[in-house]
Amino acid sequence: MSARLECQQGDIANQPDIDVVVNAANAQLRTGGGVAGALHRAAGPELERACRPLAPIAPGQAVITEAFGLPNRHVIHCLGPVYGHDRPEAELLADCYRNALELAERHGLASIAFPALSAGAFGYPLAEAARVALTTVQETLPRCPGIERVRFVLFDAGSATLFQDTLESLDQTL
Repeated sequence: MSARLECQQGDIANQPDIDVVVNAANAQLRTGGGVAGALHRAAGPELERACRPLAPIAPGQAVITEAFGLPNRHVIHCLGPVYGHDRPEAELLADCYRNALELAERHGLASIAFPALSAGAFGYPLAEAARVALTTVQETLPRCPGIERVRFVLFDAGSATLFQDTLESLDQTL
């Protein structure tokens, strides 16, 4: 795998060196709380207007729009599974990451930033979410040769450390 994987604390809505950011979307692709709220506020009302004809989406699905007021070229919107409700959770969560990477590849985007999909309001345990996310990205990248950088942007230092530790433990098992 030639792409660089990064895990850092930060604001997903402020990643100016990244081509596409991933939104932890709701099914209707509307402004919400957490990541969706931050991205929609930063992008401006044009983002919600661009999303309307693409909604609703199902768990695991990914769609792409322009980024409008964000410092990126595009936003990929993924609906992660609600833990304990949408099944099979791990498969649906993996589909989010796989579908987002494949969509970025098809659009010629070389760098992508992900939040911890489903790990906020959707209740996915963070350690398990990190393992599914990082494993899926590592397995998918060989089929996406145009992607040079994948960044996981986590809201707090503890989450960023957990993702980094998970990445290092997965790298040791390869």
